[in-house]
Amino acid sequence: MKQYIVDAFTSEPFTGNPAAVCVMDSWPSDESMMKLAMENNLSETAYIVKEEQGYHLRWFTPGTEIELCGHATLASAFVILNYYEPESDEVRFNTLSGELIVKKKGTLYEMDFPTYELKEIPVTDDMEKAFGVRPVKAVLGLDLICVFETEDQIRNMQPDQAMLMKIEGRLQNATAKGKDVDCVSRSFAPKVAVPEDPVCGSAHCQIAEYWAKALGKDRIHAYQASQRGGHLYLEPQWNGRIKISGEAALVAVSEIAASL
Repeated sequence: MKQYIVDAFTSEPFTGNPAAVCVMDSWPSDESMMKLAMENNLSETAYIVKEEQGYHLRWFTPGTEIELCGHATLASAFVILNYYEPESDEVRFNTLSGELIVKKKGTLYEMDFPTYELKEIPVTDDMEKAFGVRPVKAVLGLDLICVFETEDQIRNMQPDQAMLMKIEGRLQNATAKGKDVDCVSRSFAPKVAVPEDPVCGSAHCQIAEYWAKALGKDRIHAYQASQRGGHLYLEPQWNGRIKISGEAALVAVSEIAASL
């Protein structure tokens, strides 16, 4: 089985968010896919099988299978459109979140993703203890989004992983208005064995809609301020969908020797 390591939301290897992408003829057991995801120890390992129409795509963290992942979808599209269907500029994935369409537009890969209804919730002392800074606002959708006063608070944040486990949301996001971009953020997911996701596409399904409304913009340029860093270009469609675009860079191609 061939495996690709692709850095997503960047044009430079060793930045952005790395994903493993495995292209297979048929499905191994869930246990085997979980073991390989643990072996890779990246925030996501993507598994792809060709179907009559499009591809079936699944995502595994080192801790569990998840229902939506942006950077590993971008990485998967990069692999398919460059190494399996280089004559195409569009790929369709069947996933736990429904059909996801990715289009190649120059150096960018544009993903069509679902959004989630956001509701404001009270800021709690546990949130302050978890992030080390008290948020000015908190909203909850599929994940938790905590809004902070300054970009520097986001960049200097050293969250308490144990406290993050106690607060709502599979993924806990910290975000603030940016100086040179529309917003900056960081994403933490200890509940799925990912202490910090370097650049999280699915988190921005929610972050982008929040900032688009707050800033009165139709397009958002976001920067994920992890140690690796990465840029996302976001266009809420205001119909339950969002377009998320980013670049990708190939790091490695390998053969999995172990039997799955």
